[in-house]
Amino acid sequence: MPPKPKSSARARILAQWRGVDVTPLEIARATAARRAGDVLPGLMKELRLEARQAEAEIVKVWNSLIDPAVTAHAQPANLHKGTLFVNVDSSVWLSEIVRYRRKEILDRLQHSFGKTTIQKISFRIG
Repeated sequence: MPPKPKSSARARILAQWRGVDVTPLEIARATAARRAGDVLPGLMKELRLEARQAEAEIVKVWNSLIDPAVTAHAQPANLHKGTLFVNVDSSVWLSEIVRYRRKEILDRLQHSFGKTTIQKISFRIG
């Protein structure tokens, strides 16, 4: 960023008379344009597009790998630090999945994505 110009008496009086200080706008206009190739990596990281793409892929694989009876009542919501959070629509299905199907679901997903991507699954009503 360019150094902040000193505010002159003239600029202060004009800002007071106008009722608005346009100095930040003038500074922004003076800043040189940047190439799209320099801006895009930071923007992609800020928008978390890679993480969102991975989450969309998990939903797609979830619907194809897991029993349709389970997918009708449970859908992945978020993947955070190796933990896949899955929303289940009722406590009955939550109990069913946690007791009898958790290991099978985890094994199938780890086989598709690797053990480092999905380390564990957390089911919750939601």
